[in-house]
Amino acid sequence: MDPAETQACRDFLDLAESHSRKWQRLLQHEREQRIRLEETIEQLAKQHNSLERACRGAPGLATGTASGASTAKGSVQSAKGEASDEDEETEYFDAMEDAPAFITVTADPKHHRCSGSNLSGASEGHPEDWNLEDSVFESSNQSSYNESTGKDLLPRKRRRTRIPDKPNYSLNLWSIMKNCIGKELSKIPMPVNFNEPLSMLQRLTEDLEYHELLDKAVKCESSTEQMCFVAAFSVSSYSTTVHRTAKPFNPLLGETFELDRLEELGFRSLCEQVSHHPPAAAHHVYSRRGWTLWQEITIASKFRGKYLSIMPLGAIHLEFHSSGNHYVWRKVTSTVHNIIVGKLWIDQSGEIEIVNHKSKDKCQLKFTPYSYFSRDVPRKVTGVVSDADGKAHYVMSGTWDEKMECSKILHSSHGSTSTEGKQKTVYQTLSPKVLWRKYPLPDNAENMYFFSELALTLNEPEERVAPTDSRLRPDQRLMESGRWDEANVEKQRLEEKQRAVRRRREAEAVEAMEEGKDYEGYLPLWFERKVDAVTGELICVYKGGYWEAKDKQDWSVCPDIF
Repeated sequence: MDPAETQACRDFLDLAESHSRKWQRLLQHEREQRIRLEETIEQLAKQHNSLERACRGAPGLATGTASGASTAKGSVQSAKGEASDEDEETEYFDAMEDAPAFITVTADPKHHRCSGSNLSGASEGHPEDWNLEDSVFESSNQSSYNESTGKDLLPRKRRRTRIPDKPNYSLNLWSIMKNCIGKELSKIPMPVNFNEPLSMLQRLTEDLEYHELLDKAVKCESSTEQMCFVAAFSVSSYSTTVHRTAKPFNPLLGETFELDRLEELGFRSLCEQVSHHPPAAAHHVYSRRGWTLWQEITIASKFRGKYLSIMPLGAIHLEFHSSGNHYVWRKVTSTVHNIIVGKLWIDQSGEIEIVNHKSKDKCQLKFTPYSYFSRDVPRKVTGVVSDADGKAHYVMSGTWDEKMECSKILHSSHGSTSTEGKQKTVYQTLSPKVLWRKYPLPDNAENMYFFSELALTLNEPEERVAPTDSRLRPDQRLMESGRWDEANVEKQRLEEKQRAVRRRREAEAVEAMEEGKDYEGYLPLWFERKVDAVTGELICVYKGGYWEAKDKQDWSVCPDIF
């Protein structure tokens, strides 16, 4: 080697070594800065938690109970379920509420006489007879009912009423979550210690817990009355979330979950995980009592440092067979608070617009975010049901964790103008009637992940289900039985198996592209992607075949995912 080249190499090595030492010092400095920042954030969170507790205990700031006349916003917008609603560091629960845009006043029955509604075939005369009977629903041990014959079909199958108690595992949530700020949570590997022993497909199926509301809605002769039950049903799906702070398992691509209650309750449900990134699940429910429900839900989630926002994206469709009434709505945002320190708690906030695309009736619901400074009842939901002409017929009121009531509007008038310049509408209504009330939790629920009676049965082993069914997922099964260490090992194995299949699929796509061939990519097994005629969106809808395959016990088309 030329002496000049040798010298140049030595100079380069000396320069590289000096720069390496410089970059190492800078890297060490950045690490120390990051550690100090993490400690500062944690300390601030603890101080904030202490201040919140002190604020709650301060005289004059305690939250009171709302009076019988509910107040809420009347002019709410359609909840599109877009992640942009959660941009920046939105803090719902610290915000003061706006002035209400409508007020309900219960009319004196003695001074009003009107024709009864057909919600329960009420006779004309007394206004308090307008509604269907108070829906304090029958015991879950009741027999199912045949709508056509009026006779019982089969008694409900005896199902399990408990699962093994949750082990007392301690885990520092902050040690994992501090590296997740601003990231999509579905892409971060999480131990089962943060989970509950159910998959997202099973959680989606829990929306059907109060399916009786839809069975009752079938009997309504008026579309605005039917809308009241649909609205109550849309709220009821949140009732299980109030204590459920653990996350469900992210389903594997191609994972399915069926709930066949056709003979007992008149419906059967099928979910399939149709996409992994972003995670999306398709759901189809058929009821022989006169309705069909379908949806494709994508869960977007962001960790904001102090709270976690969970935004379900996608429309829910509900169609009644005899009338053709077709309802569409979207879910609100769920927020998990006290991620860093303190007791985790969940709030629901946002607005839902339910539209009947046949009659053009609408129901606008507002989920009021929790505020320490509000005197309203927590977890409040209010709304108005209007017809195609914009005339208000019913006021909805209640809470998403307890009950929903419906009040028939007799008269509306313009009230006083608020300090913000908004004119309030005063609705004179009949006495509110309960449409939905939450079932009490089972005994010992606090040690069983706060599962409802239905949730306890969802992961119960069942014969004849598809080999891709969530009940057969081994890590979830191990976790339910309390063997969490083994469950974490199994979870890693399943996720690596899924990654290997994805890498193989990507290699096949590259190979097809190089050969000039078309490559279809991953296709769901039981659902197909179509443009929805009502919303114009591309949505996965059930294409059939699952229940026929179950009858034949021919699962040869199912992938090996477990």
